[in-house]
Amino acid sequence: MSLCVTFLGTSGAVPTVRRNTSGVLVRREGERLLFDCGEGTQRQMMRFGTGFDVSHLFVTHTHGDHTLGIPGLFQTWDFNDREASIALHVPNGERRAIRSLIDGSATRPSFPIRINEVGPGDVAYRGEGFEVRAFETEHRTRSVGFALVEDDRKGRFDRERAEELGVPVGPKFSTLHGGEPVELEDGTVVRPEQVVGEPRPGRRVVYTGDTRPADATVEAADGADLLIHDATFADDWAERAGPTGHSTAREAAEVAAEAGTERLALTHVSSRYAGDVAPLARQAREAFDGRCFVPDDGDELDVPYPDA
Repeated sequence: MSLCVTFLGTSGAVPTVRRNTSGVLVRREGERLLFDCGEGTQRQMMRFGTGFDVSHLFVTHTHGDHTLGIPGLFQTWDFNDREASIALHVPNGERRAIRSLIDGSATRPSFPIRINEVGPGDVAYRGEGFEVRAFETEHRTRSVGFALVEDDRKGRFDRERAEELGVPVGPKFSTLHGGEPVELEDGTVVRPEQVVGEPRPGRRVVYTGDTRPADATVEAADGADLLIHDATFADDWAERAGPTGHSTAREAAEVAAEAGTERLALTHVSSRYAGDVAPLARQAREAFDGRCFVPDDGDELDVPYPDA
């Protein structure tokens, strides 16, 4: 089952020639989930061929570089005669602000819009075989991060062992793998635990939005396959990170190391580093020995299963 992340916007507060403001699109078996929607996100979606069939939009906070793309995207959907509903998941207390942003375009979309307020610990959306959970972040306004967490998968079926126990090849294999015992012709009962291994973990993708390093992120990203973390500054501007509610690349890496994540994507890069992001990657790698990178707009990442 595919899980693909497309980085639509990786810049900080303002866009640069090469980087748009914040936006990440996740495709999971045909379902498209959009995380933040900075100005110009719809054009990025066209440019990188992600498709527009988004069912849920998750907003980490209401600063413009994360939300100003919403009116344009909604207007485009309206021009294209969209009928499917869209659900927006926003931090507690921000429903009115988002509603005003949508209404401010002077066009009321014809498709249904549902705005769902969420707080830390809430399940924002339950999909087929996964859920998106909100967690606490530390920014200058009401904010949350989001973790896409897949359900555990069935353990591996040991066909050789099943045949040794006398289970005939056929439907009884599926019954056992589905968790039900089977009875053989001689009356012997074979139970699933005899031929099915331990459940295997699904995948976990965590997106912080704008934040200081936080224990809640470490918890949400525990063993994550991919952590997408605010890395606005390099060490040379570290003193700005605290007052502005952001993280340095090194701080993001320290979070990833503590959480034991597999990969770390450094995003929300300040325009100060528009010409050279190498210091961000280098400083992060000094604190995190996993796979660490600064994605460019348009980069796609397939997230494999942990046991792939």
